Amino acid sequence: MNTMPHPLGLVRSPGLDDRRHPVSARQYQFDTSPALGAQIEARGQHAEVGGRVFLCQDERRWTYREYRDESVRLAHFLLRRLGPLDERRPGHVAMLLENHFELLALYGACAYGGLTLFGVNTGLRGDTLAGVIAKSGARLLVVDEKLLPEVDRVAGRLGRVSPENILVVRTSEASNFGGRDLMACVASEVAPAGTSLDAPDVSVDPNQNLMVIYTSGTTGLPKGINNSHLKFFLIGKVVSGNLALGAEDRGYACMPLFHSNALFLGLHPALEVCGSLVLRERFSASQFVPDILQHGVTFWNYVGEPVHYVLGAIEKQYDGDEDRILAEVARNPRNRLRYAIGNGAAPPDIDRFIRWLGLEDMFELYGSTEAAISTFRRKGDPRGSVGEIVDPNVKILRVDGSECPPAEIGPDGKILNYEQAVGEICRVAPDTGLFQGYFDNQDATASKYRDGVYHSGDLGHLLLRDGRRFLYFDGRTDDWIRKDGENFSAAQVSRLIQEHPDVALAAAYGVPCHVSDELVMVALELRPGAHFDAKGFFAFCEELVSHGGMDRKWFPDFVRIVDDFEFTQTQKILVRQLKAVHYNRRLLAEEPIFWRERGDDAFKPFSRDDYETLRTAFEAAERLHLLER
Repeated sequence: MNTMPHPLGLVRSPGLDDRRHPVSARQYQFDTSPALGAQIEARGQHAEVGGRVFLCQDERRWTYREYRDESVRLAHFLLRRLGPLDERRPGHVAMLLENHFELLALYGACAYGGLTLFGVNTGLRGDTLAGVIAKSGARLLVVDEKLLPEVDRVAGRLGRVSPENILVVRTSEASNFGGRDLMACVASEVAPAGTSLDAPDVSVDPNQNLMVIYTSGTTGLPKGINNSHLKFFLIGKVVSGNLALGAEDRGYACMPLFHSNALFLGLHPALEVCGSLVLRERFSASQFVPDILQHGVTFWNYVGEPVHYVLGAIEKQYDGDEDRILAEVARNPRNRLRYAIGNGAAPPDIDRFIRWLGLEDMFELYGSTEAAISTFRRKGDPRGSVGEIVDPNVKILRVDGSECPPAEIGPDGKILNYEQAVGEICRVAPDTGLFQGYFDNQDATASKYRDGVYHSGDLGHLLLRDGRRFLYFDGRTDDWIRKDGENFSAAQVSRLIQEHPDVALAAAYGVPCHVSDELVMVALELRPGAHFDAKGFFAFCEELVSHGGMDRKWFPDFVRIVDDFEFTQTQKILVRQLKAVHYNRRLLAEEPIFWRERGDDAFKPFSRDDYETLRTAFEAAERLHLLER
């Protein structure tokens, strides 16, 4: 597999090179290896950069030199604990952590030590959690204090992780974990905090696998995507260039740092320009504005729905009074926020966010952790698009491999040739771009890139404007669901739901959401004599989240009861027909459909009035084309 980088579809915006902003004037250049350890070392040892603040969280501050020293200290600890490294004893370290300084120190430590870090999703539970850690081959696991009970429940099924190498990041002063306290162990076995040690004598190739970030496969455990030092370096350089960032810029990492969004669009752009990064343990809509004002944040990486939640929190705080919002937020003298960058936000939310937060621009993009295909929306691009496709190898393909024509748009803005124009977003090329395959999963890699075609698993269409191709995202293919910026397996959700004693067969699929990405819908065929218990089924799903290996995001939003399913000739449920009508009450007038809204503790009937109310919300969000195709 050829994994040489391609341009990512991300190039500098016209005119950005010439624009100067007072917060981005200072620039530093380093002539060193793209390997992350070398990049950290160059900054930490630099006479000026070393003393600059790099990380902020609550009252904590680390300069670049302190980050370098903590990464090095932890690298020595990991290498001592892991001992000799070979094929039977891999240098694999797993983490189950919320956003803390220690997570980034662990990341830096693995970079210095030539180790591979496995960023386990903090939402995993039970068999799935145990299976991911065991399959990683990790021999040391670092876990957040709050998540330790989940790990203890599956401690006997973690593969190569020995009990003494399950170490805890302590997050409360009152806690005492004795010999399991990570930083106490580092202090006693290597050196006290604040000690500056020489970097480990380890040669690290930039093409080496630095971190495995998980997505979900169509079956079985979540898939781990390999990400080299060079991949992170290149993405950080391109994104920081597109945003014209400089050393005085400050990012805001409230999206999880075990995921690509925060690393690709937050951490590495800030590191590249010697800027700084504010960490919040978990996203909070109500704390967003106070945080950006207090810390002087200049750019933010997001995934769809948080944009909507932030707007909702601002609207609630100011009773929807836009004049007050503009005066106290957009024009607040402490507001330095310039850019937001991410994916999944609706066009009206983008408009309001730019206006209410006083942004210069909001960069909606398309991409995934695999990074084989990426686009970058800029000012002046067609409304609702995720940017121009500049890579000629990116095409929209039908199931038979033929290329889809561009969309034809009617006077009302609707696509006239939807069935012909919408297909899978693919990259047809002899190389895989920055996609470096899945960890220990050759079958999944071969399925993703086959016969010279990289298959994204995403649906989209193209709009031609003045000879330029603009991409629109139209959801996932049948086997995948994308919710809150994460992709996961519809088959895996179906498998878990089918554990319910009253369910004979289940099919899960993504359905339109008026805010961002998709919602989760399941169709159920009940066993003879069974009746759907709306409250009981809700409680069953809650139990799956708590103890059954189901991520909170997989929790169904809609439930449809069917008498029987339609099957293909190979006896697979025809999901495409289910997706086509989703919860459309104009097409499914009498079908038993149930749904839930935020705060509900049971499913409730989904009525025609509910649908019409929701339809109005789609229309306001300019997403009606997703609801009524």
